[in-house]
Parts: sequence; C-alpha cells; structure tokens
Amino acid sequence: MAIFKRMFVLGVVFVMAAAVATAQTAPGRALTVEESYLLESIEAMIIREQSRSPSRDMKMVALEYIGDAIERGNRGPEILSTLEFLALEGVRIQSRESGRLINNFPDVRVRAATRLGQMGTAEARDVLISMVLADNEPMVIAEAVRSLGVIGLNENDVTASAISWAVARFDIINPDNLLALSALEAYERLAVASGGFISPVAISSIIRIADGNYVRPVRDRARALLSELRVGAAFR
Repeated sequence: MAIFKRMFVLGVVFVMAAAVATAQTAPGRALTVEESYLLESIEAMIIREQSRSPSRDMKMVALEYIGDAIERGNRGPEILSTLEFLALEGVRIQSRESGRLINNFPDVRVRAATRLGQMGTAEARDVLISMVLADNEPMVIAEAVRSLGVIGLNENDVTASAISWAVARFDIINPDNLLALSALEAYERLAVASGGFISPVAISSIIRIADGNYVRPVRDRARALLSELRVGAAFR
C-alpha cells in the first residue's frame, strides 16, 4: 500500500514539474522567482519520495539527483533532510521483516557521505559526525571521515575528536587501512583550514596510525604528515 501511495505522489509531482517546465520553454518566457522556487521544491519532493523507496537502485537515483541539485546551488533543508535519512538508514533508521533488517545499504550510505561533503555546511558536518559515531561499516565511516575533511570545520575540536574515536575504535580489533588514510587526509585538510593548527587529539591519532598495525605506506604517510605539521609552513 505504501508503494502505491508513493507512486501516486510521484505521479502528481511529475505532472506539476511538467507544467512548470512547459512554462519555462515558452518562447521568450523566463521563470519567475515563484516558479523557480516551485520547481526547486518539486525537485526536492521527488528526491525525498525516491529516497523513501525500498529499492536500493531508486535511492541511488535520488543521490544522483541530489548531486545535480548541489551543483546548481540547491543546499536547502529539504536536500539536507533527505541526505540525513539516506546516511543513517539501516543504522539508526531501521525497517525489519520477520526480524530481518531489510534497509541496510552501505553503498547508499557511502554515496550519501560524499554528497554531505559536497554540501559543505555545518549541518552536513553534524550528520557526518553522526555517521562516524553510529555506523559499523568501515567503508562508510572512511567516506564520512573524508567528507569531514572536505568541509573542514572543527570548532571546539568536535570533528577531530570524532575522527580520532573512529580510528581508535577499529585500531584495537581490526585496523582498517582505508579508514586510516581517510583520517590522515582529513587531519591534513583540517590543518590547512585552520592555518596550520592541529589539535592534540589529532596529533595523538596520527601517532597511533604511524605506530599501528597498518601497511607500510599508511604508516609512512602518517609519519610524513607529522613532519609536515611540525614544520607548519605548508599549512600557512
């Protein structure tokens, strides 16, 4: 029943979008501010309905549309809300049938993490931190960490602390080389964004990676980053 309802909503939305698009293509006719806002709202509505579909493929299509919207400068609350849903679905937002989790799509969460980094806002940063703290898939956490570095916000050390926690969490039982590399990249970006400053939390985490049970290229990258941070000139 929910699927038919969603299809009906999408049908109505597509009709509305077609009406606005027809107005846009009329000879010598530019969209008014109201029509542009309506078209943007329709797009957000379509994306939201697609993201709620039980189909993994439809969720991926929604993420492609979100990428197009972000490129055009649409970073509104509706887009952020949909990204938050996709980023946490299967972890904090769970659907079950006969006790079996049926909406766990790690690759969808990875793509959502990428889009959140492209959003570049403090609100997107907060969702990414939630992903880092809640998810259990190293590949999802690695992409969320990378996107945290892309955004580059670290007031009160909240970003560096979340990244450090994730590294330590896996380092104890099962060190993950991709996660470690993403953390090093993020720490470097945070240092660049702050003009060369790096927190003690991040330094300790980098040292942990440099001395940890990682492949040699990862350990070497951590040691190189420590040297770069010590000199500091490259970050100013």
